Amino acid sequence: MVIIEFAPLRIPLNRRLETAAVLQWVFSFLFLAQCCMVLYVLSVLSGYWHCAALYGLWLYLDWDTPQCGGRRSAWVRNWRIWKYFRDYFPIHLIKTCDLDPGKNYLFGFHPHGILVAGAFGNFCTEHTGFRELFPGLTPYLHVLPFWFRFPFFREYIMSAGVVSCSKRAVAHVLGREGGGSVSVIVIGGAAEALDARPGSLILEALHRKGFIRIALKCGAHLVPVFSFGENELFNQLKNPKGSIVRTIQERLRKMMGFSLPIFHARGVFQYSFGFMPYRKPIYTIVGKPIEVEQNANPSAEEVDKLHSKYLEELTQLFEQHKAQYGIPQRDHLIFT
Repeated sequence: MVIIEFAPLRIPLNRRLETAAVLQWVFSFLFLAQCCMVLYVLSVLSGYWHCAALYGLWLYLDWDTPQCGGRRSAWVRNWRIWKYFRDYFPIHLIKTCDLDPGKNYLFGFHPHGILVAGAFGNFCTEHTGFRELFPGLTPYLHVLPFWFRFPFFREYIMSAGVVSCSKRAVAHVLGREGGGSVSVIVIGGAAEALDARPGSLILEALHRKGFIRIALKCGAHLVPVFSFGENELFNQLKNPKGSIVRTIQERLRKMMGFSLPIFHARGVFQYSFGFMPYRKPIYTIVGKPIEVEQNANPSAEEVDKLHSKYLEELTQLFEQHKAQYGIPQRDHLIFT
């Protein structure tokens, strides 16, 4: 017999607003792109086809914008709803050293988690203090190019500072003269999301070297970032490698480019099941930079050497802070 734990009727208004903020974010992440596509198709089939045609022309002319730095909006990034989003978990951004705004940086974000709440809250909004902690730096969160094919939705995510994760898009951000740009890449990507569950320390990073090569070509300093609590937000259906569930998920990932983890957590009005994340704190630790000398044509050996250095720094960052954030001393990162 399943016992449902309902939320109390008397909850402070701030808590309700926090829940509403995260609810709209989860909806946007899971369904808004599809809703935008349906809206566009309906506009084509209805009397508003001329509006759809005008937007189609705009889409054609604006197609490369996600590859060229996007179109961020300070107004959207400062929406008050993101403050409530931050406070729901809450999300904390912590720096370990100053970063020179005269340089460009590539932040390697770990782990992916299910919905990458820490990366969004810290680098797509202005409510966790990035601008105050790192004055003179502008972050760009890179996501799959797939998401920029959806009409209207692409405008929304670009307004938050989201850009494509293509090589061209990353090189555009990191190639800016004068420095001050930060490419934020979730290194583990869709594959790592399939291992995201409470207590998991599995990182898909051992064979991920494309970001290393781009950093070398652009001369961008590498910065490891570890987000404690990211994997604690959702439970996931058991899917060990070799299982039927995992095999299907892997095949779909290879076909579509993104994974479909079967996850669950709590609901809006009850705490027993649903797609709302648990109220677990997230502590995103920004490590010290690894200096990178620009090399337009790095060799495989040079890439491997820098990659090993990056994994060493990431491991050290994790080991230095894990006890503070509730990770047992016996637990260590597992690179796959």
